[in-house]
Amino acid sequence: MKTLLSARWVIGHRDGRHVLHENGVVVIEGDAVLHVGASFDGEVARRIDYGEAVISPGFIDLDALSDLDTTILGYDNGPAWRKGRVWPESYVAAGPREMYTPEELAFQKHHAFAQLIRNGITTALPIASLFYREWGETVEEFEDAAAAAEDLGLRVYLGPAYRTGGQVTDAQGTIRAVFDEARGLHGLEEAAAFARRIDGAAGGRIRAMFAPDRIETCTETLLARTAAIAAEMGAPVRQHCAQSPTELRLVQAQHGCGPIEWLDRIGALRPNWLLPHGTHATEAEFALIADAGATLVHCPLVSARHGGMLRSFPKCRSMGINIGLGTDTFPPDMILNMQIGMITARLSDGMEAIRAEAMFDAATLGGAQALGRHDLGRLAPGARADIAVIDLARLLQGTDPVQSLMTGASGRDVRDVWIDGRRVMADRVIPGIDEAADAARAQAQFDRLIAQYPDRTVGHPPLSEIFTPSYERIRE
Repeated sequence: MKTLLSARWVIGHRDGRHVLHENGVVVIEGDAVLHVGASFDGEVARRIDYGEAVISPGFIDLDALSDLDTTILGYDNGPAWRKGRVWPESYVAAGPREMYTPEELAFQKHHAFAQLIRNGITTALPIASLFYREWGETVEEFEDAAAAAEDLGLRVYLGPAYRTGGQVTDAQGTIRAVFDEARGLHGLEEAAAFARRIDGAAGGRIRAMFAPDRIETCTETLLARTAAIAAEMGAPVRQHCAQSPTELRLVQAQHGCGPIEWLDRIGALRPNWLLPHGTHATEAEFALIADAGATLVHCPLVSARHGGMLRSFPKCRSMGINIGLGTDTFPPDMILNMQIGMITARLSDGMEAIRAEAMFDAATLGGAQALGRHDLGRLAPGARADIAVIDLARLLQGTDPVQSLMTGASGRDVRDVWIDGRRVMADRVIPGIDEAADAARAQAQFDRLIAQYPDRTVGHPPLSEIFTPSYERIRE
């Protein structure tokens, strides 16, 4: 069956780059794009006219939030070690524990995946914090994640996060790494078994990935084995690195060099390696990323919230680094991340250093290149029919739709989403989802997590001392 979509603007693809069709059409047949252009002369079974909107390739989120984001609690509450973001020695001595039940973990994946769809994200590589976990993520919760993705129709790359070490702080805020390599290697073996079993599920919408945790919590043996298994499977590996002074200090103490340099030394820095965030990388390390053909995953919003930025997006592009985007926080708003990415790039390098299309490319084509998927991130004949329809009717529009997205839109303007030719959200409604009820359940679950923070915070202070209010609270 052929479906024709039309709108004021269509972002198509031709000769290796995005192009604009004003008053254009996209024709879907089955799970793929059949035609993109100004018109279509063939027969179609269904027509949908979106009017004052842009029909865009769906966004690719290489660092997609898949839990209830605890980083928002640190917005005005720092330093992290004093506010429950690093395990205190007393908590480790008592034995770390899971702070969510299996049922809560399953719910939050389903809820988070729905939020990604609402924001026009059609391909996602989930990320969740390990701070509130006993150690790493489990295969069981990722079986639930696969079920959630299949139910919602989201295209995902899945793999439980694992690590050979963690961070611990003493009462003075000295953070050190503690290791249990055997436990980490067991986590990798379980992740590898899951990867082999899940890869290609749901008609190919579910693929495998590997997710070793932060570089300062992984040993050489763990990463070398990860690199070998992932290369054999042709799967991506994502690892956060070059994102904090603490990380730089710990990696320097452990290996006598910077984090990206260490990945290169041990032979792990490869084309299938995806590296969020790079905000503390040196120019020499950026050169190593470029030489390896690895991908830098830029997460502008979460970095800027805490006073950081990538220095710099234009320079990394000029070095030949492939750059994709990640949301990595709540809300998982890719449009907002593009806007913050534009702002921070111009603060770093000046107004003329970057144009809107460069950031839009990162949110689409950059992610596709990182995954080795030339059928994603573009609307062209033969590509997957992964589409985000963004309503422009409420915006003050300029002369160009991509520039209008950068200046006035948000994820809330995403109206419809199609994945593999399936309309997974129509008029902002996801089938089977009670948005208000899920939001209330998520908040109640988050509140229960917050209530446990004194147990995992240095000195075990009450919540009122961990999280200070913006203004004095008057209770009468």
